[in-house]
Amino acid sequence: MTQRVAVIDYGMGNLHSVASALEHVGASEVMVSHDPEAIAKADRVVFPGVGGIRDCMEAIRQLGCDHLLNQVLNVQRKPVLAICVGMQALMTRSEENEGVPCLDRLPGQVVFFGEAHQGEQGERLKVPHMGWNAVQPVGPHPLCQGIAAGTRFYFVHSYHVVPDDPAVVAGTFDYGLTGCAALSQGNLFATQFHPEKSHTAGLTLLKNFLNWDGTCS
Repeated sequence: MTQRVAVIDYGMGNLHSVASALEHVGASEVMVSHDPEAIAKADRVVFPGVGGIRDCMEAIRQLGCDHLLNQVLNVQRKPVLAICVGMQALMTRSEENEGVPCLDRLPGQVVFFGEAHQGEQGERLKVPHMGWNAVQPVGPHPLCQGIAAGTRFYFVHSYHVVPDDPAVVAGTFDYGLTGCAALSQGNLFATQFHPEKSHTAGLTLLKNFLNWDGTCS
């Protein structure tokens, strides 16, 4: 089966590592582009992101990637995987950069861990949350097939997502609080962690994405 994947390029993602990981797990073609015609040819779409949310949102809107993402999700109904800041951009608003309106695809906020973030025993926890952490699934999902509960993935973030509807949470992490590691709604799946940097577990998730039909059954 042909597996053509489009990685939306708005200039704010580690696109080379994402594209290489997708090719490694079997994608027959990976297109890095924000061109609607190129993305229309893809079987599935990845929406990545790194860096500050203000710059990301400016680039997303300037290049029309907000409309493009809406077309992919709602009209073409392609499976979509959002990663890191790509996941945060889906929310209503982020506290970063003194408050930034986001895409409001999933109602909710992106919240700062805090300068004095603490663990359960009162120990100081570093912010950003950087490194390997266990992810606990919330219910079954095709992208989590073959990945055991508590498997560790690689995180780099100072802000975490708090959705209004807890039903969209597909996975959690613990870092002084129980945070949202993954979101799921229809043909959209999003991760706060970086699957492309998460070795075997991350590659398994990406391979599952290539075989996903965009449903949760």
